[in-house]
Amino acid sequence: MTNWFYLHARAFALALKRLASQPLGTLLSALVVGIALSLPAAGYLLLDNVASLARGVSGTPEISLFMTQDASAAEIAAVERRLRADAELSGFRHVPKDEALRQLEQSGLGDVLGGLAANPLPDAFIAMPLGDDPAMYDALHARFAAWPGVAHVQLDSAWVKRLHALLGLGQSAVLLLAGLLGFALVIVTFNTIRLQILTQRHEIDVSRLLGATDRFIRRPFYWFGTLQGLLGGVVALATVWATVRALSGPVSSLAETYGAVFSLTGPGLHESAAILGFAAFLGWLGSAISVRRHLAERLT
Repeated sequence: MTNWFYLHARAFALALKRLASQPLGTLLSALVVGIALSLPAAGYLLLDNVASLARGVSGTPEISLFMTQDASAAEIAAVERRLRADAELSGFRHVPKDEALRQLEQSGLGDVLGGLAANPLPDAFIAMPLGDDPAMYDALHARFAAWPGVAHVQLDSAWVKRLHALLGLGQSAVLLLAGLLGFALVIVTFNTIRLQILTQRHEIDVSRLLGATDRFIRRPFYWFGTLQGLLGGVVALATVWATVRALSGPVSSLAETYGAVFSLTGPGLHESAAILGFAAFLGWLGSAISVRRHLAERLT
């Protein structure tokens, strides 16, 4: 195990030395990888922020439960107990029929309602679900509609379904873009490692004559590609953060016009680790394919 760590540490140091020996080429490669990766990373963050902004502008969707006109006090109390015990709700409020009538009268319909002999409005409950999954809203709708004393359930989730559909489309586009750019970055790393192998072909031949194994020869190239990808990931993170800082002010101003308090957020710890890990993996993959192919060609 100690020997394994030593060999990898030696290969890492050698790869780092090769990167430092050609600063311009290293910088250009990191910029190519970083700018390419920043596109899907920024797209993902944009979708996440747009979803948060849409929720803030549209408000929390609600489910309205309208009781029957002849619902008894016991049935109303039973519905209230069930709503209070429901773990999928963040809260609810009861709107008695008399209060609903007063609200209508205050809205300018007092003359119309004054001629009625009795209050035509039912008791109602307004429920606020915890999440915004359309499937959960449909399940709650079916559950509430089956309760005794509930005449009608009105679902305020049309905008939720539209939002999820748009976000799903955006996520598919981001994944497709990430796949295409990832393939392009593998090709870039492939060609970079190929040039490295051609440059060091005499050194590789001498190492083989001295008994070096293929694994020993490949290891520094693997680390070279991984480090190159990792540097590109750092550039991608810096690009995304710079974009977030540049757009933070205009986005906040736009949100204020809709009466929402919103600030653009950059990548968190998990998102940053994912970007760096994905970039390092692409670098390693490109180097692995290139090394296996071109070292095998030198054996023939």
